[in-house]
Amino acid sequence: MKKMSMKLNRELPLPADLKGEYPLSASLRERKAQRDREIRAVFTGESDKFLVIVGPCSADQEDSVLEYVHRLARINERVGDRLLLIPRVYTNKPRTTGAGYKGMLHQPSPDKAPDLLGGIIAIRRLHIQVMEECGLTAADEMLYPENRSYLDDVLSYEAVGARSVENQQHRLTASGMDIPVGMKNPTSGDLSVMLNSIQAAQSGHTFIYRGNDATTTGNPLAHAILRGGVDKYGTCVPNYHYEDLRRLWELYEERELQNPAVIVDANHSNSNKQYKEQIRIVSEVLHSRQYNPALKKLIKGVMVESYLEEGTQPIEAERTFGKSITDPCLGWQDTERLLLSMAERV
Repeated sequence: MKKMSMKLNRELPLPADLKGEYPLSASLRERKAQRDREIRAVFTGESDKFLVIVGPCSADQEDSVLEYVHRLARINERVGDRLLLIPRVYTNKPRTTGAGYKGMLHQPSPDKAPDLLGGIIAIRRLHIQVMEECGLTAADEMLYPENRSYLDDVLSYEAVGARSVENQQHRLTASGMDIPVGMKNPTSGDLSVMLNSIQAAQSGHTFIYRGNDATTTGNPLAHAILRGGVDKYGTCVPNYHYEDLRRLWELYEERELQNPAVIVDANHSNSNKQYKEQIRIVSEVLHSRQYNPALKKLIKGVMVESYLEEGTQPIEAERTFGKSITDPCLGWQDTERLLLSMAERV
């Protein structure tokens, strides 16, 4: 008899059981509710604060991520009246070819074998520690729709990546969220695909979710993330320029979508992964926003990849503390200067 090509290693705990083992205190629940209200107000137009979703490409080590967010919290005390800082604590990482580090969910220790049970515990603990120690609630990527149930009570922002945005389960799950969800344009750069995804996420659906017959009412805070694209020759094509933002505004106007909004991802195909370019790209986006009142209304924030040390490094036993093991990131000094400069310009 032919053996199956899939081996079931172990049954993982239900989200409710994990939440019971690692619960949120009443004070943390209130803190999250407050942060959610502040972030929601930006997307509905009630607040004119500028969102900055900033942090490592991947949350690879608990201690370095916490050190980074502690520094971010201190900056937040200085700029919180103008900027709304959301730390990137990305614990799930898509891989284009399937190879490479897939995030803390898969590997709590990047140089050790996958451990999904240890991973789901580690990512929940990390998000709770960020809230407890720094007072900030974070963003993560929804790589696996059914896994978000382990974190749905701790996250204030979620992103659907370029490789997932056409997936039906991602769209339907996003329609049941009560926090903002950013839908990235696909790697092809096709804006219509992204807008179709936003439309699906803003609509109600009935579908199968974690073995249940589930119904959603739609998420009015689903919105666009522009991250650039790649043409058929493999060349990066940015989409953060003034003309691109104007075109997105026009496309939004053609559809009856709620709360038109965009977050500009300053890295990935917009920077051709030249991480220092993020500084210039953010500056250009702010200029477009200042120049055109319609774009000031549309552009709600930026996404920046940043860590304690700039650049990237291979996964080895001896690694530089706070340096990315996935995409290259801005270092802290550049990040601090960028955030303070942004606060002066918004």
